[in-house]
Amino acid sequence: MTKAPLWLPAAEALELMQVRPQTLYASVSRGRVRAKPDATDPRRSLYHRDDVQRIAARTRGRRSSETVASEAIQWGEPVLPSAVSTVADGRLWYRGQDACELAQHATLEDIAGLLWESAPPRFAAASSGPAHIDKAATPLQAGLLALAARAATDPPSRGRSRSVLQTEAADVIGTLADALLGPSTSPKAAHLHTRLAAAWRRPRAAEVLRRALVLMADHELNASTFAARVTASTGASLAACLLTGLSTLTGPLHGGAAAAVQALMRSVSTLGSEAAVREWLAHDRPLAAFGHPLYPAGDARCAALLEVIDLPPAFAELRATGEKLLGEAANIDFALAAMATVHKLPADAPLMLFALARTVGWTAHVLEQQATGQLIRPRARYTGPDIAR
Repeated sequence: MTKAPLWLPAAEALELMQVRPQTLYASVSRGRVRAKPDATDPRRSLYHRDDVQRIAARTRGRRSSETVASEAIQWGEPVLPSAVSTVADGRLWYRGQDACELAQHATLEDIAGLLWESAPPRFAAASSGPAHIDKAATPLQAGLLALAARAATDPPSRGRSRSVLQTEAADVIGTLADALLGPSTSPKAAHLHTRLAAAWRRPRAAEVLRRALVLMADHELNASTFAARVTASTGASLAACLLTGLSTLTGPLHGGAAAAVQALMRSVSTLGSEAAVREWLAHDRPLAAFGHPLYPAGDARCAALLEVIDLPPAFAELRATGEKLLGEAANIDFALAAMATVHKLPADAPLMLFALARTVGWTAHVLEQQATGQLIRPRARYTGPDIAR
């Protein structure tokens, strides 16, 4: 039996979906249908069969409302209305402004002001790290413990004014920075990217760190943001919401993806790029460095970060090999790993950057969720043993 092709030409996709070409292109730009260039004709595109069939089934009205809802959890339609950020037309937008353009000049504090709809905050640094954190703890362990300590004592967010919550958020993010980076050598540092550069003793990396923080500040309703919003919907404290987000971020399919890229690069240094990629594919190991469902034409954040990085030869070879064998462009996790290598940053620098930047986005979503006053409470579709009646 011949297996159906995974990628369809436009004519077949349009026939299945029963829509106009403009509707197909709009579905691609919104990340609903994955697309890639046709290797036989780069002027044409191919469309992912599963995405096309999902939308075709919806058009024919063959799915129940609960099926639609369950699929929304997996790269489907937005499950919550939000004015904070979105991915559209292959670009990331912060309240209607192009994040890649903002990254050319803005600081993380500027982005916090934009997303929080406030004046740019200052993430003040303490002169000493949190006293209750074991000095032997890793930065990530220290960050989780610091937020947990505040979550146990800070007041609930429900019923408090937006301005009070904004002030508290800046203080909580400062607490996390203290835990991740240790005591500041310059407590009055104006911006977080300069503090990072000083903590890692890489003053020349300050500009690229600034750009990375801006690009990572928010990314619509990703797993950690959704988790933070669920926590916020219960009225929990800001620290508890950020703790939820950080805990979710640590997973290898989310913020830990850059570590997988670093592991792949170690294989590349031993085997060479093509042999390493083929070995990973042969063992069914996901290549975290390539592809993103919301960016069928390539991760715009990756391109914006690589603009200011002289890519080492090994990374350039991996990028070319991966794109050839997978048909997917490099993504932001690839760019963060490359940045860490070029500037000789700590191995956990990509995750720390991700965490510090994304607290800004989590806070914006917490504020937005808190304003609705609604509890997020999905229903389950029961699949267990029959119920005795």
